[in-house]
Amino acid sequence: MDLSPIQNDILITLISLYERKSIPIKGEEIAEIILRNPGTVRNQMQALKAIGLVDGIPGPKGGYHPTTFAYKELNLKRSGEAYEVKISREGEIVQGVKVGEIIFTTLSHADICHAQIRIIGSVKLFSSGDVITIGPTPVNKLLIKGEVFGKDENDSSLIISILEMVSLPKKPIRDYMSTPIKMLSTKASMNEAIKLFNANHIHGAPVMDGGLLRGIITMSDIMQAIEDGLSLDTEISKVMTEDVVYADASVQLYEVIRKFKERSIGRLVVFEENKPVGILTQSDIFRTLPTN
Repeated sequence: MDLSPIQNDILITLISLYERKSIPIKGEEIAEIILRNPGTVRNQMQALKAIGLVDGIPGPKGGYHPTTFAYKELNLKRSGEAYEVKISREGEIVQGVKVGEIIFTTLSHADICHAQIRIIGSVKLFSSGDVITIGPTPVNKLLIKGEVFGKDENDSSLIISILEMVSLPKKPIRDYMSTPIKMLSTKASMNEAIKLFNANHIHGAPVMDGGLLRGIITMSDIMQAIEDGLSLDTEISKVMTEDVVYADASVQLYEVIRKFKERSIGRLVVFEENKPVGILTQSDIFRTLPTN
């Protein structure tokens, strides 16, 4: 059947939100995303219900959900059958939108590399000049950064000029971490920490109390403590960061890269069998990425 552009926008936005939340979706939420009047969305929902693409749930907690026919109409798979490829802008994931297909339109030109990004969601969320990041993709873990310079609302696609493109490493972080791990006791002084850092050419170490991880101490923590007037004899337990970011050694590298950005950290502690076994730093990650 032939859907109008607004019906297509409403339906793909409804499916995207429903796949993410698994609850009935309010018409007002869809209207906000596609930048339409809520009354217009409600009227179009009645039409979509009449042709069997949408069901409505009454009541305060009600809303709309797509039918099986809606997925067939848009050639989409239900949740669990398809990998979700996200789009980020300025470090924030764009909600209600995901990538359906990436088509490289120019690759052979020395100075130009363009791609068409078909999305599930509304292209109205994007403007020319937006710098977006797509991925990672499911198989090749491809991460693409580009600038939007065109969009096709009928085809639900963005046209981007590619700025950066890299296939992220797929091995687990145990293959990239620094080991053996250098650790400090909660009773150690800042002076002892500095000596450990200098001897091993490192800038941070986990702080242990027996077999328990209590925190992490970095050279930045020590420099701040000195600026605050603390003596080098001060125990590191008083200046360490207690909120330690960690990950299991079996986790793949591409899965933790986002964690570094989201938490604004320079390192995380790697665990295996509930014991710290290594440190993964930003420098470890940078060494894995291609430079040519």
